Amino acid sequence: MAQMTGGQAIIQALHREGVEHVFGLPGVQIMGIYDAFYGQSDVKLVTVRHEQTTTYMADGYARVTGKPGVGLVVPGPGVQNASAALGTAYSCSSPVLLLAGQIESYMLGQDKGALHEINDQLDVVRPVTKWCQRVLNVEDIPAAIHEALRQMQTGRPRPTLVEVPPDVLAAVADVTLPVPERYPPLAPDRADIRRAAELLAAAQKPLIWAGGGVVLADASDELRALADALGAPVATTSEGKGAIAEDHPLALGVGYYGHGAPSLAAPRADVVLAVGTRLTGQMRSPTAPRPPQRLIHLDVDPAVIGKNYPADIALVGDAKAGLHMLLEAVRAHHVPQERWPRQELAEIHRESETWVRQQAPLQCEIIGQLQKALRDDAVVVSGITNIGYWSHFALRVRQPRTYLTASYFATLGFAFPTALGVKVAVPHRQVISLSGDGGFMYALPELATAVQYGINVVALVFVDGAFGASNNDQRTRYQGRVVGTNVHNPNFVQVAEAFGAKGIKASPDRLTDALQEAFDANRPALIEVPVPTMVPPFQIPPRVE
Repeated sequence: MAQMTGGQAIIQALHREGVEHVFGLPGVQIMGIYDAFYGQSDVKLVTVRHEQTTTYMADGYARVTGKPGVGLVVPGPGVQNASAALGTAYSCSSPVLLLAGQIESYMLGQDKGALHEINDQLDVVRPVTKWCQRVLNVEDIPAAIHEALRQMQTGRPRPTLVEVPPDVLAAVADVTLPVPERYPPLAPDRADIRRAAELLAAAQKPLIWAGGGVVLADASDELRALADALGAPVATTSEGKGAIAEDHPLALGVGYYGHGAPSLAAPRADVVLAVGTRLTGQMRSPTAPRPPQRLIHLDVDPAVIGKNYPADIALVGDAKAGLHMLLEAVRAHHVPQERWPRQELAEIHRESETWVRQQAPLQCEIIGQLQKALRDDAVVVSGITNIGYWSHFALRVRQPRTYLTASYFATLGFAFPTALGVKVAVPHRQVISLSGDGGFMYALPELATAVQYGINVVALVFVDGAFGASNNDQRTRYQGRVVGTNVHNPNFVQVAEAFGAKGIKASPDRLTDALQEAFDANRPALIEVPVPTMVPPFQIPPRVE
C-alpha cells in the first residue's frame, strides 16, 4: 500500500498490468493523469491531434500484439470523438481500454453546463463497450482498471472504458495495486466436441469458415492442423485473413459480399464449420450457409451462435481450445482422403482469380506492385477504399495479425491512425496503410504525430477526387446523377513534406519502387497514387448459381 494521487494510481495500475503505451490528447479534466506521466518511463505517452486517433492507435496496437491498447481522452467531445474508433474496436472484438475524464464529481447529474459535460456519459459508450465504469474514489482506481482488463481478456475481447472525475485524479489516498492475473481460455463441452467431430469425419465435403476470432485467439496452428486432418478447405472472412497462410493448398482466401473462391466452394459443402465469425450480412449468397448444409458453429460468444444462421451444433469456447479439442476428436475417426480433390480446388482458384482480374485489372496491378515490396511479416491496414476492398481477394497474406480491416463497422478514415498504433507496437516491421483521398483527410494532421514520435508508417493515398464508392454508386445505380461525392484535394506530396514526412507521387506501375524508397527513407512517408474512380466488389452482383 502506498500513498498516491488518482492520476498516479492510474499510471501505476497500468504499469502493474503490463501496459507500456498510452495514446492520449490532453485537456483540463485529465491533466492529473498527464502530470502522473512526468518523471516516469514505465508507461510511454503518445499525444495525438484528434481524439479518434487515441483509440484507433490503441486498436492497431492491440490487434497486432494481442495486448490491451489504451487511449486517453477528456469527457464530452473527447469521448464522442473517440466513439467512432471505439465502435470499430467493438466490431473487430479488439481489447481496447479507453480512459476518460469526467466533470467534477460534485457536479455530476446536475446539468449545470459544466465544461465538456454530458449527462450520463457512460450511456453514450455502452453500445460500443463490453464494460464501463465510473470511479469516484482514488483507492478504487486500480481495481477498476484491473476489471476493465479482465473483461477484455476473458470471453470475447471487446473494448472497455473507465472514467474518473478530475477532483478524484487530484486527491491522495492509500492505494493497493491488484496482482495481475492470467485467464484460462474457455473450453467447449466435450460431448458437443465429440458430436461435431463425428459429423465432420462423416462429411463428404467439409468446409471451414475462419473469422477474426481465430486470429484473436492465436489459433492459426490449430486451424491448419485441423484442415489438414479433415482435408477441408478453409475460407476466411476479411477479418480472418491470414488465419491460414494463403499459399497453403487448402486456403481458399477471403469470401466477401458473395465473391472470392469461397463463393465457388461453399455451395458444394455438406458440413460447414464456422470458427470465430458471426457470419454477418457481408456473407451473402452464394457464400452463406443454407439447407441442407449442416452448420457447426464455434465461438467464444454464445450470443452470436445461431444469430444469423441456425447451427446444428453449437460449440461455445475459445477458438484455440476448441480447434485443439476438435483435432484430437477427429483423429479418433477414420477420415476419408481427397474429399476435395486438389484438381477441383485448383480449378476453383483459377476461376476466382480470372474473375478478379477481369473485374479489377488496375487494382490487381496495384496490389501486385505492393506484394513485391512487402515482407511476409509486413502489416497492411486495409482502409475503406477501393484498393483495400480488392486487397481482400488479391493480396496474399501468410501470417496472422498482418492484415487489419474495420470489419462490418467500415469506418472511413481509420486506416492511417490505426497503422500508427501498429507501428508503435512493431517498430522494426514494414507497416502500410491503404486509404483513399476522402478517408485519408480524416486524419491528415496525424502526419505531425508520426513525425514527432518517429512512427515510420508508409501511407498510400489513392487519389480519384471523390468518395469513390458513393460516386460510382451515383454513376451506376442513380443513372449518373452525381452530387456531393466529388472532393477537392491538396497536393498530398507537398503536404507530407510540409509536416516533415517523405512525400512521393507514383503511378500504379511504379509502386514497388516507390514503396522501397519510402521504406528506405527512415521517416514517415506518404505515397500519392492517382487512380480513376473504380467499382468496389460490393457493388457487383454475386454469381448466380
